[in-house]
Amino acid sequence: MQTHIVPVGFDYDRLIAPLVRDQYDVDRVILLEGAVGSEANVEYSRHLSQKLETDFENLLGATTERFVLEDVYDYDEAFEQAYDLINDELDRGNEVWVNIAAMPRTVSFAFATAAHSLMVERQDDREHIHTYYTAPEKYLETELAEELREQATLLEDLLESTVGQSVESDAADVLEGDRVEAQLEGERVAERLQSARNLLAEFDERGTTIGAKEIDGAHIVELPVASFSNVKPFEELILYKLGEDGEFESVSELAEALARELNEEYTDSFRSKVIYNVDRLGPGGKGYIEREEHGKSYRTRLSRIGELWVRAHSDSTPV
Repeated sequence: MQTHIVPVGFDYDRLIAPLVRDQYDVDRVILLEGAVGSEANVEYSRHLSQKLETDFENLLGATTERFVLEDVYDYDEAFEQAYDLINDELDRGNEVWVNIAAMPRTVSFAFATAAHSLMVERQDDREHIHTYYTAPEKYLETELAEELREQATLLEDLLESTVGQSVESDAADVLEGDRVEAQLEGERVAERLQSARNLLAEFDERGTTIGAKEIDGAHIVELPVASFSNVKPFEELILYKLGEDGEFESVSELAEALARELNEEYTDSFRSKVIYNVDRLGPGGKGYIEREEHGKSYRTRLSRIGELWVRAHSDSTPV
């Protein structure tokens, strides 16, 4: 069975048109919708999700499910949800296709990274996991801007003919008496004209977006890269321990904590085993652990991708 996981943003064609045109088999579709920006944006995205649900069923005969991403800017949450969705579909024996053409970049990268991580972890299912992107034939933003320029020109002409004054004149400074009605109409036209001019000025200066949104006290969301190596059983124990207890002042301290938890004797051999596996998990290896020099020791903690690994595997039992 072919399952397509489709995060829904503000696009329609890119999420369904290539599957129809290229005649892909689509048996099941998981649509994810989330809160993106204003209430109007959220409603628009929800409307597209409903339309996609109907068309996937009517055009491709696929069963559909809809899920909600509570916060599209929470990379960790998106990664965990993506990991669980893909993993569950693989457990059902389905082939999984992940569309990363829409939604904010945090969601797209989280889903791509989760798919990549599972390709590494589930080698036997590697050929059953696909991520794909579709480029648009054209972007509507510039066309909308040009149309707005034409409308602004039309409003200028209308203002001149309605009020009988130049565009640069103050629309409120018009004759009284018989022209009161024309004055009120001119003020409405002038207001819409000024609004259009302001919007076009922002578009010309800044493009399609404005500002940089603060997320969790920062304006940058780091997008970690998945490891290219699978995690061995003893390495899992180390990652879970770091996830449970946080940072350790040294690898020796970490080894002592692991020995107590495993009811093993803390020997030089056991310590060496921990050091060896921490090295394999460190920056020069799989990248799940960070080590910071601190005197003669190294503070040891999970890296960002290590934190995501532990979060995604939090319901698993280490071997």
